[in-house]
Amino acid sequence: MTDYKALTEKNWPEFLAVLQQMMQIPSVKGEPTAGAPFGKEPRRALDLALALGKIWGFETGVVNDAVGYVQWTGRDAAQNRAIEAGNQKDTPAADYIGIVGHLDVVPAGDGWSFPPFELTEKDEVLYGRGILDNKGPLMSCFYGMKVLKDSGFTPDKTLRILFGTDEESGMSDMPMYLEQEQPPVFGFTPDCKYPVVYGERGVVGVAITTEFAATELAALSTIVGEQNRASVPDQLAVTLSKSGTIIQVVGRRSPSNAPELGENAITLLAGKLAECSELSSRLRDYFSWLYESFHEKHYGEGIDLALADADSGKLILTPVSLQKINEGQLELAISFRYPVTVTEREVLAGIKQALPANSRLTVTRSMPGVVKDKGRTEISKLTAVYEAATGADGTPVTTTGGTYARKMPNIIAFGPSFPGQKGIAHNKDEYMAVADLKKNMEIYMAAITALTTAD
Repeated sequence: MTDYKALTEKNWPEFLAVLQQMMQIPSVKGEPTAGAPFGKEPRRALDLALALGKIWGFETGVVNDAVGYVQWTGRDAAQNRAIEAGNQKDTPAADYIGIVGHLDVVPAGDGWSFPPFELTEKDEVLYGRGILDNKGPLMSCFYGMKVLKDSGFTPDKTLRILFGTDEESGMSDMPMYLEQEQPPVFGFTPDCKYPVVYGERGVVGVAITTEFAATELAALSTIVGEQNRASVPDQLAVTLSKSGTIIQVVGRRSPSNAPELGENAITLLAGKLAECSELSSRLRDYFSWLYESFHEKHYGEGIDLALADADSGKLILTPVSLQKINEGQLELAISFRYPVTVTEREVLAGIKQALPANSRLTVTRSMPGVVKDKGRTEISKLTAVYEAATGADGTPVTTTGGTYARKMPNIIAFGPSFPGQKGIAHNKDEYMAVADLKKNMEIYMAAITALTTAD
């Protein structure tokens, strides 16, 4: 029986050196250029992965300049190739197992204690943008594949690791891959949590645009502070035009799919503005509605939309942006993650019932939920791998997050976060414990072995 822990320990220093090379590339989405539809830095990260694949003796390829792959051809495919060469006729392409991850990262942001685009180790913890989401886990799969090859293992089934470059900005890369390539027969993305994730909640983003008189909104300056759909905003400020008073709030950042771990600066700001006598009564009423509907009310209870089911739990909502637009409009953006048995139509109908006066609703993002068959043989294999490696219960679960499993057929999420680990990925000082990353490499090597070995 292969000792995956010993293999990990033996190769750990070299793995860290390889991971450092990848971490040093600031692969945030940029302006499209020739050969780089998502910017030069994500493409640079992809080129590094392909170069390593060639050095380590694997086949490589790039699809639509969006997704690269490194392939370890199994015995079954090799036999088909031999038959094809001998018979001089076409043979159906071999099926493959897929591991689907991404090399792009969200912007670093401010307030780091460590250089964001370096791999820093302190007190048995690794820091850097992408160490968890998703360079650390993806590279542990990739390097684990190399270690298995060097140790003498030969897969029966072909394994292909796919390196995406646009996961953080909408996952438009995977449809581009599927334009030219068939999906894997099964596989996983190491970009969520353990144990096996068989279902992902639906996600719908909405913008609520509310009309005011231009003179009313002239009482407020532009709202200043970082706001995006990935995170609970933590610092916002606005100036009152008449008095020059600056109203500033400080909350706590967390991923938008875990708002309970943060403190939302949007609702904090609304609470203060609702009591501001310099604003019109209509504006104060609006901010009162915003505060009372959403402040620390993460599960829809503030707008009578507390939906839930047994598979995935409660609906989760997160205000992610509040902006003045044009001269007479405020726009509030909210991200909803709804249970797998609920439809987007039901969610939108509930939101419409809660809108303030003179408002309209626009859908800005739509990702229906997905549920995979948790009885699949391959899922049972991954469950057994996880339980053997951790001693923990491996019953498959669902998630509030969104992964490539929504875009790529036959893919489920598997790792890298262990139960109880939340709110790390998009924050400053993104981290992963050394012990956890080592355990991931052990699990992923065992998973590769299990999935590519013939039944």
